[in-house]
Amino acid sequence: MRLSIVIPVKNEVGNVAGLVEEIERACATLAPFEVVFVDDGSTDGTAEALAEARIGRPWLRVLRHARNAGKAAAMHNGVAAAQSAVIAMIDGDGQNDPAFIPVLLAALEEGGPGVGLAQGQRVGRKDGRFKTLQSRIANGVRVRLLRDDTRDTGCGMKIFRREAYATLPAFDGLHRFMPALLASQGFAVVHRDVVDRPRFSGRSNYGLFDRLWVGLLDLAGVWWLIRRKRPAPAASEVPPC
Repeated sequence: MRLSIVIPVKNEVGNVAGLVEEIERACATLAPFEVVFVDDGSTDGTAEALAEARIGRPWLRVLRHARNAGKAAAMHNGVAAAQSAVIAMIDGDGQNDPAFIPVLLAALEEGGPGVGLAQGQRVGRKDGRFKTLQSRIANGVRVRLLRDDTRDTGCGMKIFRREAYATLPAFDGLHRFMPALLASQGFAVVHRDVVDRPRFSGRSNYGLFDRLWVGLLDLAGVWWLIRRKRPAPAASEVPPC
């Protein structure tokens, strides 16, 4: 399995079919690959849309949470279930164009095993002014504190190595801080611009407190965690007497 694509979704009934079709076209040259949707307690018919999308697509898998647990939990369970050593993550609302999956994968592979993450950075943002302002404030504060050299960690399009992800602490909001945390673990991070699009349908499941204030509280925690990290020396086994 060359690539596993993990997609957390919550109440995205109108977006599933189109997104699956786009992935099928964009990733045809990356076979063998798989797509793992994680239905995070949807209540709108997303489960039925996923069941229909699976017909004739053995590479499409679905996990389901009995209740909503958040994007980080869905991401964690999707990665745990994935079969590939390389994982792509995209949002389930259609704003991330699957055509950029091969671009990010090439960037990761060209960088060699020292690159732990290829991070998308959105251009042509289609969010409203208020949502864009929240992201701009959060990103500005984050860059000043963490110095992670990433313009847009809020972009949901990422490709990373499973071994790199395994070094990260599990917490709600992890996806926003992967560049800084992976850099603190000694992995390189590469960036590629990706085109942002409007949602296919529906509305965002995130509001003011999710995107700004909670993010700033998480930022303080990540800053503390990185500051407290001490490099572990190499260990060699002592031969028996």
